[in-house]
Formats: sequence, C-alpha cells, structure tokens
Amino acid sequence: MLGNPYDRDCPTRQLLDRIGDQWTVLIVGALVDGPLRFTEIGKRVDGISQKVLTQTLRSLVRDGILTRTAYPVIPPKVEYELTQLGRNLAEPLELLDRWARQNMDQVKAARAAYDAENAATAS
Repeated sequence: MLGNPYDRDCPTRQLLDRIGDQWTVLIVGALVDGPLRFTEIGKRVDGISQKVLTQTLRSLVRDGILTRTAYPVIPPKVEYELTQLGRNLAEPLELLDRWARQNMDQVKAARAAYDAENAATAS
C-alpha cells in the first residue's frame, strides 16, 4: 500500500517533499539535456550553495533519480545524470515550468492587487 501522503510519516509524502523542493526541480531541469559535473550544475542553478547542492545531489542519487559516476582520472571527474526514473520525473516538472512561465503575469498581477489592498488596510 502506498499510504496517505497527508500523514506526516508516509513515504509518499517524503518523496513529494523531495521532488517539490525548489533545488530538486532546478537540478532535474539542469540535467534534462545530459550529464553534468558538480560545478556545471552549480553554475546552471544560480543561487544554490555548494553545501545544499551536495546534499540535494546525494538525496537524489539515494532516491534513484540520479546516478553519480566517478571516473578514475586526475584530476577527479564526477558526473551526475538522470536515471530513467529521473527522466520520468522531468516530464511533469517541465509541465510545471511551462505553467509557471505562462501564468507568471497573472501571478504578478494578483500579488500586486493583494499588496495594494493590504497596504491600504494597514494605513
């Protein structure tokens, strides 16, 4: 049984938390076109710290969404790549990205209206 994601200890909820994380969404999107090295991912995902990038990559490898390949060369070379599971995840994330881009103007207008209304009532 998959459980109920509305229960805090449900494994499905834990997975939803992982894939709903802003960094996971951006890292998966960065890897859609193929494998990248750690520094290349960091450059594509502007604003992520090295610590958070490391933690997120480890979690995604653990969850089977990414593979980590270390090449026996000097200097060391490590690449991250989407697994089949990760490519399957990329599809709905791409739809969310498209939705966000298509609706951003409406969201901005709603925010502006909300902020104006709250500024008037706070005065």
